[in-house]
Amino acid sequence: MRAVGAIAGVELRRFLRDRSNIFFVFLFPLLLVVVIGLQFGGGADEGRVAVAGARSPLRTALVAGLEDQGVSVSFGSAGTVREQVARGRTDVALFVPPAAVAAFDEGEDVTLEVIAGSQQGGPATMQRVRTAATGAMLARGQVAALTGAGVVEPAARAALAGASASMTPPTLAVVDADEVAQEFSGLGRFDLGATAETLLFVFVASLTGSATLIHARRLGVMGRTLAAPVSPGQALAGQALGRFAIAAFQGGYIMLATALLFDVDWGDVWLSLLVLVTFSMVAAGAAMVLGSVLDNDSTASGAGVGLGLVLAALGGCMLPLELFPDTLQTVAHVTPHAWAYEAFAEIQRHDAGLADVLPQLGVLAAMAAALLVLGTRALRRSMTRAL
Repeated sequence: MRAVGAIAGVELRRFLRDRSNIFFVFLFPLLLVVVIGLQFGGGADEGRVAVAGARSPLRTALVAGLEDQGVSVSFGSAGTVREQVARGRTDVALFVPPAAVAAFDEGEDVTLEVIAGSQQGGPATMQRVRTAATGAMLARGQVAALTGAGVVEPAARAALAGASASMTPPTLAVVDADEVAQEFSGLGRFDLGATAETLLFVFVASLTGSATLIHARRLGVMGRTLAAPVSPGQALAGQALGRFAIAAFQGGYIMLATALLFDVDWGDVWLSLLVLVTFSMVAAGAAMVLGSVLDNDSTASGAGVGLGLVLAALGGCMLPLELFPDTLQTVAHVTPHAWAYEAFAEIQRHDAGLADVLPQLGVLAAMAAALLVLGTRALRRSMTRAL
């Protein structure tokens, strides 16, 4: 068993010593999680608004109204705010000019300039800006009405605050909603992207890492290994364990990094890790097959990237499975990605237990067993030819 672990450790170290992996293993997956989360994620806030204008009662009232709705508010000059909305860094740009501030202080109609971005959440955020502006004008009108009736302004504001606190705010209960919207409700901004990128990079890293297996065969490493007190079975098991170590390391790193940096909720951590382990076994088996049937490391790397991307796209790692047509959803289940995606979805979104994801785990385990047997036999035959 010590020999098997030693071989696996060597394979993992060879993978990590590749300098190109500093970017593709450690940085690139997190960058994609950020991009997907910023463009399509939800749940972190209810939009982003950049406000330009000097501090004033009007700006304070608008910001308070936006923050009460969960909107993320930032500040900057007019030029900075325009650049932010043009580059997609904010959903709406809100300008509070001096003329609007003066009109607000005098109780007159206020004209604000608003620019909506092209992001997915732009229209909804624009509506929240309108709600905040309406609320600010309504509060100003209430104060003006009370002061006009002879109440001093501090007393008027205190009375309005007390009345507001004593009232029960209205609530909205959605009785009938789209099933897809319900499926994604409650997900954090980066949750969906983290799951998809974990599955994508685990498989791609494993398949591209099969090049090291080809190196070991071509450079005589396998022959020298067998010349040591190591049996063929131990050598094969060490190579399989090495593929698994590469896949599990990549997936574990992404899960840990996204949980720490982006507050991704993986649900039951131990159950999510079990799904990752099972999926990594499938990826390891696929890497064994690819590294055994091909003799050129460049071909293996290219084929690994291409095959990994195709399977990931078909398995729901680039477009959620819930958005696939029914027929394509059925076809997608020929990939291990679709089964792992479903398992993670049950754990993250529905607090599933082991019994709930047993079907997915069973299919993944069967795929892993088939690929590992096939890959081990193919590697044994290539070793026999080499000897």
